[in-house]
Amino acid sequence: MTEISTAATASMPSPTTPDPRIPKLGNIPAFTEYMSQGWGTPDRTPPVVAGAAAAAEHHRARLSAEFGDRALVVGAGTAPVRANDTYYDFRPDSDFYWLTGASIEGAVLVMTPTGAGHDATLFIPAPFFAGDPRFFTNAAHGEMWVGSAPDFSDWSEALSLPVRPLDELDAGIVAAQRSGPTALAAGVVPQEVTASHGLDAGGELGRVCSTLRMIKDDWEIAQLREAVDHSISGFAAVLREVPTAIRSGGERWLQGTFDRHARTHGNGAGYATIVGSGKHAPTLHWVRCDGPVLEDAVLLLDMGVETRSFYTADVTRTFPGSGTFSPIQRQVHDLVEKSHRAGLAAVGPGKPWTDFHTASMEVIANGLHDWGLLPVSVDEALSPQGQHHRRYLVCGVGHHLGLDVHDCAQSSYEDYQGALMAPGMVLTVEPGLYFHEHDLTLPPELRGIGVRLEDDIVVTATCSDVISDALPLDARGIEAWMAQAQK
Repeated sequence: MTEISTAATASMPSPTTPDPRIPKLGNIPAFTEYMSQGWGTPDRTPPVVAGAAAAAEHHRARLSAEFGDRALVVGAGTAPVRANDTYYDFRPDSDFYWLTGASIEGAVLVMTPTGAGHDATLFIPAPFFAGDPRFFTNAAHGEMWVGSAPDFSDWSEALSLPVRPLDELDAGIVAAQRSGPTALAAGVVPQEVTASHGLDAGGELGRVCSTLRMIKDDWEIAQLREAVDHSISGFAAVLREVPTAIRSGGERWLQGTFDRHARTHGNGAGYATIVGSGKHAPTLHWVRCDGPVLEDAVLLLDMGVETRSFYTADVTRTFPGSGTFSPIQRQVHDLVEKSHRAGLAAVGPGKPWTDFHTASMEVIANGLHDWGLLPVSVDEALSPQGQHHRRYLVCGVGHHLGLDVHDCAQSSYEDYQGALMAPGMVLTVEPGLYFHEHDLTLPPELRGIGVRLEDDIVVTATCSDVISDALPLDARGIEAWMAQAQK
């Protein structure tokens, strides 16, 4: 990576200290004059996904209807420091993107009440073009450093939204809450802005955004379908590499295969890719992926592509490393499949959110009892005071899906787990069994087997639509799909 030690980088949060022996280029008049000349205009088309601006306008209208005379402030956030003067990739706050359709680091959306709704204005950091010394001295916003940078008018045209310089934000907030109650803040608004304007960042705005985001519109569902389709082709890409991973490379080889696929066909992986072979398969969030891929063990793959609109898939299948499940591996897989199908059947409009969780858990508890693994009856295990079966399934079996892999997490219990499923919701169902190698309650043949099956489902007006069903569920189908992918 190019160093920034010779640039005047006052706007960077943690710049490297310049070498005093090297003059700052921005302080050399002749050089500054020379750098101001001979530049054309690059393509500054904003990177806005088709349909995102129109969807965001609709989302702002839905939010506006919830708040009447309250001014609303939502920030995009900034990339965190990775080390010294290097940063992690920027990813906008999900509420901010939902309301703007834009990925602009440091940007803030202000929604001003008008009586009949809200007027929205987007405030963004000023880019620095040729002719301004910051063009080559500012590593955060100089076009020579960051590449072609859309101007305010470029963004405004692309988003159908007024766009102003970020240094006008204070005046914008003052005007927005001049005659009304304290403005509400959500997303990632700089703390100094929240404090200086007395913004209410207590969570109410974030909670409402989270709840509204539960119901996806047609554009959002199309984005999720795209994410799922690319994820399924990513599964095929990973399976083709299993023989190589067994010989050398291991879990990291497969993780890298999917992450490269996700970066090629989308924004990247929607969450840390999970590749667990053998004793790692029962570990719920095995993201280290630093072990071998074993031919005689199961291979758990939990992977999702995030589209360029930041909507992500979340799909899991468990495959036999050898291509064929052993009898005991298949026994575990068949029980998880039965539980999964029971959960899928319980998804539909008007049904309690907890129905699919209950249906899946009942199958798991009965199966474990039949295997002699429960120290109590099925009824006692399923009771609120029991839950013994959860030793082998401590997590939940589903969640909302959208801009976040665990979407709408700021919603209240009543709006989430205590609510009814409704058309437009997108969720996952993901039961599993996780038999850790050091769990002495298990017979030796079960230790080290982990199986999870996860699908992405859209709740429709009449039933539900499993949008990840191109991947088979049953053991025989998985073996056949794996064989086909490896041809």
